[in-house]
Amino acid sequence: MQEKTKRDYYEVLGVSRNASQDEIKKIYRSLAMKYHPDRNPGDQDAEEAFKEAAEAYEALGDPTKRELYDTYGFAGLKGTDFRPFTSSDDIFSSFGDIFGDLFGFGRASRRGSDLRYMMELTFEEAARGIKKTIEIEKPAVCPSCQGGRAEKGTEPEICTQCRGQGQVMRKHGFLHISTSCPSCRGEGRIIRKPCKECRGTGQIRRKNDLDVDIPAGVESDAVLRMRGEGMPSPSGGPPGDLLIGIHVGEHEFFQRRGADLFMVLPISFVQAALGDSVEIPTLEGEEEMKIPAGTQPGAVLTMKGGGIQVGRQRGDLHARVDVKIPARLTAEQKEILRQFAATVGSSPKEKKWWKF
Repeated sequence: MQEKTKRDYYEVLGVSRNASQDEIKKIYRSLAMKYHPDRNPGDQDAEEAFKEAAEAYEALGDPTKRELYDTYGFAGLKGTDFRPFTSSDDIFSSFGDIFGDLFGFGRASRRGSDLRYMMELTFEEAARGIKKTIEIEKPAVCPSCQGGRAEKGTEPEICTQCRGQGQVMRKHGFLHISTSCPSCRGEGRIIRKPCKECRGTGQIRRKNDLDVDIPAGVESDAVLRMRGEGMPSPSGGPPGDLLIGIHVGEHEFFQRRGADLFMVLPISFVQAALGDSVEIPTLEGEEEMKIPAGTQPGAVLTMKGGGIQVGRQRGDLHARVDVKIPARLTAEQKEILRQFAATVGSSPKEKKWWKF
């Protein structure tokens, strides 16, 4: 199969050999937008034209490579970092942010940064789930200059020192070194009249109310991610995300381990000995818990399903018994206890626990 003859790069872009760098950039912009794959889905001829224009711009858009091409033709580009493009994705990857800056829809545009927000929740809010409205302040495109940074009705000027390239060439002997243009600071444009509303930044700070659904059962140190609610991209790419860190406050009665709740249940020694039915707090209100007769101090009584709902799982509520011994007794109460002690077979002084 005969190899296709490579066309002259000036012919590809349709510009003269005396064209300025800015003219080359403008022509490439129009060709790339015309043949962009997103505008010509499935069109092989358009894709080839897109790659051919990108290759020509890769050679002529760089002053050093252009000088070598003008002097030696295609052979002059050998030994440089110049290489033909094999696919559209290769073009997006190679041009990076420059491509995204040219068209605003480049696939290689840089993603915006993530925003972070710390949210305080009560124990009950975290357990049950809740919808909260938070206020987020982040940059937005300036409505006056539409992000262009120049005062409305004016346009940025092409930097005369670098001719819009953002880079200048400095010769050191046989070396050609490309550095950022000191006049425009590498932007290729100079804004003489910055936008008054955004002070030439192209962005303004704006506060937005955002509804956040907190799922039931969320725990401290969890991070909720809200896609696309972060910082806008500086190069027309997708925005970042909003990362919401969760901190859950402590509860007066409950401690949590996973979906289970734990609490201390204070009862009298009479209730422990005889058994009883008492009201205890739960997340849904007061519930009745039975205390079996003969319950020992430190025993754990469990209420099934009394914990936290996490997904499809419902935890349990565990109550550790704390038997409270009265510090002061009346003479009558002391006598009753002595009589009770006599009924169990021996007095407290004679009872030897190691012989049980």
